[in-house]
Amino acid sequence: MSTPVDRRALAVPDRHALYETCVQAPARLVPLLVAIHGGAPRVLGEDFCGTAAVSRAWLALVPESRARALDVDAAVLARAAASADANVRKRLELVRADVRGFADAARADLDVLFTGNFSVGELATRAELLAYLILARKRLAPGGVFVCDLYGGESAFRTGAIERTHVLADGRRVHYVWEQRSADPRDARVVNALHFRVEDRGEIVADLADAFVYRWRLWSLAELRDALVEAGFTRVDVWRDLDATARPVATPDELGASWIVCVSAR
Repeated sequence: MSTPVDRRALAVPDRHALYETCVQAPARLVPLLVAIHGGAPRVLGEDFCGTAAVSRAWLALVPESRARALDVDAAVLARAAASADANVRKRLELVRADVRGFADAARADLDVLFTGNFSVGELATRAELLAYLILARKRLAPGGVFVCDLYGGESAFRTGAIERTHVLADGRRVHYVWEQRSADPRDARVVNALHFRVEDRGEIVADLADAFVYRWRLWSLAELRDALVEAGFTRVDVWRDLDATARPVATPDELGASWIVCVSAR
């Protein structure tokens, strides 16, 4: 007979653990990044990395690989180091830096450079965006690819919230809410908040309102494409089906009315 679980002893996941559970899907994303590259990539760069969940998944899934993860927050980098097992940790380079001014062109060894979780929106002006993309290109190895994610379409500047429920390994339920709190199409600025409520057998045991709040510049596909070309990239593709079987979007109809995509530049 199994030992009953002492529900009172269960730790409440913190906001970073809940983010990894509810928002990210690194095991699905890594095969997509490999497919977008189109060859046999080995070295990943992850900008605005947070807890470096994508880098850790890359090292677990891609043989003989390395990863370099950048973030300005020392606390999340420490958490990333603590979350990696010994085999992963020895191949994971964690760098505390502001990506807006990070130049590592001397190495230029990245096969894939990924900026996820809509973090390209942290670059609030076109001058900032262009400067970052120029530096990003210099960090790529020959044949390397830059990839970022983006959302848009007819609902991009609507306010409102979407709620989803996830089940933790111990059976508790997490109610995750993505809220677009404000949106102004005049300057393409949005404010988004993420909320988590942890439920245990009908009782809310943790309520993390405003666990993360983002103030982003919501770039359009055309604006981002123009900046990438100006930064020196020669081929820009948009990917809608975000899995290993993805292919570039060929017609506007494939995007649909509202969309979440990855944009790649070579």
